[in-house]
Amino acid sequence: NGRTKAAQVCAACHGGDGAKPSAPDQPILAGQHYDYLVQALSDYKSGKRNNAIMKGFAAGLSKKDIEDLAAWFASQKSALHFQR
Repeated sequence: NGRTKAAQVCAACHGGDGAKPSAPDQPILAGQHYDYLVQALSDYKSGKRNNAIMKGFAAGLSKKDIEDLAAWFASQKSALHFQR
């Protein structure tokens, strides 16, 4: 379950379930593709993506933390999901 202490940290900017960012330049995480989220967090951790705030948060995440967070946010409903 990605709804861990790490997910609570994410909620400060991206909203409780990742669907309601607190500012327009912060992305919606809910409903995002799992692989994309894993790659983005891994890139912030390694420095391949440059954002001081995200690098700081990602630095303390293990590979399992990243996978758990990605799975949890990917499973959340948001406007990114297609309505069928």
